[in-house]
Amino acid sequence: MKILIIGGTNFIGPEVVHRLHTMGHEIAVFHRGKTVAELPIGVEEIKSDRTQLPEMKSELQRLSPDVVLDMFAYTEQDALTIMKSFKGIAQRVVAISSMDVYRAYNVLLGKESEIVPVPLTEDSPLRQQLYPFKDMPQRALNAPADYDKILVERVVMSDTDLPGTVIRLPMVYGPKDPLHRLFPYLKRMDENRPAILLPENFAQWRGCYGYVENVAHAIALAVTNPQATGRIYHVADLQVSEIERLSYFGKAAGWQGEVISVPKRYLPAGWNLPFNTKQDWLVDTTRIRQELGYSEVVSQAEALTQTINWERSNPLLEMPQWTGLELLDYVTEDEILSRLSYSQI
Repeated sequence: MKILIIGGTNFIGPEVVHRLHTMGHEIAVFHRGKTVAELPIGVEEIKSDRTQLPEMKSELQRLSPDVVLDMFAYTEQDALTIMKSFKGIAQRVVAISSMDVYRAYNVLLGKESEIVPVPLTEDSPLRQQLYPFKDMPQRALNAPADYDKILVERVVMSDTDLPGTVIRLPMVYGPKDPLHRLFPYLKRMDENRPAILLPENFAQWRGCYGYVENVAHAIALAVTNPQATGRIYHVADLQVSEIERLSYFGKAAGWQGEVISVPKRYLPAGWNLPFNTKQDWLVDTTRIRQELGYSEVVSQAEALTQTINWERSNPLLEMPQWTGLELLDYVTEDEILSRLSYSQI
């Protein structure tokens, strides 16, 4: 099969490229050239901006891909450009989406109050408000103000002449994670903190995560299996409470401390998390497992070990802006620990 990947050189993309190449497919990667990835020998690279695709008809016809995999369609215009450029050339478009399309995400952000039942299925209600990042002063991964995967999905799934497939991803972690999701916790563990304190409501909150290699495997299955045509899939491999997740992480890191759930009365006055932890973010992954035969290719223990090794080899000089919002400074933590210890005497 001939596959053209739009993007493919940053975090998840290279893993997808390697997996598809190992499966014996002919791969070309279209990217801006802003990041360098170690791609397998024989993978063709086309360096240009996606806005130039409509002017590259002869080049796209030369490539003549069976499937186009769009790794970073962020906006409605991104999706329109892909569909217009490959109609009459490709047989299918696979778009990478996000769990943020669901109404549960708005509840999590505090924009709606009615809790959505979980686990979410691929048919659960979507957000009615568009552009979830529009009013945010800082947006993760430099997402544009008109970012919205709902609009991307609508475009990709509405063209009968060029069928689509959508894969909704969880929070993805692993080596080369640009968000360094586990770094704030590993820093505490490697500095031998006796405990990591989590607000009680966040400690019990349940989210959906996916290790990068497992996510790449799921994407590869959706790209190469014709049965995925016209379908939307979830992928996730770790869905537990935060206190459980960090306990697993601490064990893998060789940390001897404890993750402690802290009642609100022990937290600083007026301190609150910027999201509604009453809304869990769990998803049902039955569809992709039954229809495409997906199962994890990397165990949870190995996934955490690989992530820890990479984080330790690539330490950040300061805390990332997008994670660790639930963590307190060490002085405050120590004061809370003393109060907790005293209350147990």
